[in-house]
Amino acid sequence: MPHLLLVDDDEDILSLLTNFFRNHAHVVSVAENGAAMFAALEKQPIDLVILDVMLREEDGFSLCRQLRAQSQVPVIMLTAMADHTDRVVGPRTGSR
Repeated sequence: MPHLLLVDDDEDILSLLTNFFRNHAHVVSVAENGAAMFAALEKQPIDLVILDVMLREEDGFSLCRQLRAQSQVPVIMLTAMADHTDRVVGPRTGSR
């Protein structure tokens, strides 16, 4: 089964996505910030990171750049922002 890492500081979104993916045959780990994300990535192989853009401590774009410097794990950026700039910046950070 694919192993996903969900990175978001909103408990409701984490719960919703975790339940959805587990019901669709995925293993799910969660992290609420960048430190927890990197700790989870060190513990076990991850097939995909779903990374929120608007985290409290550090934005998802910055975390994606840091992650890309050490790993080629696929990343999907999760955002509620509809701004065109965010759609352009995301792929430039190495996300999908």
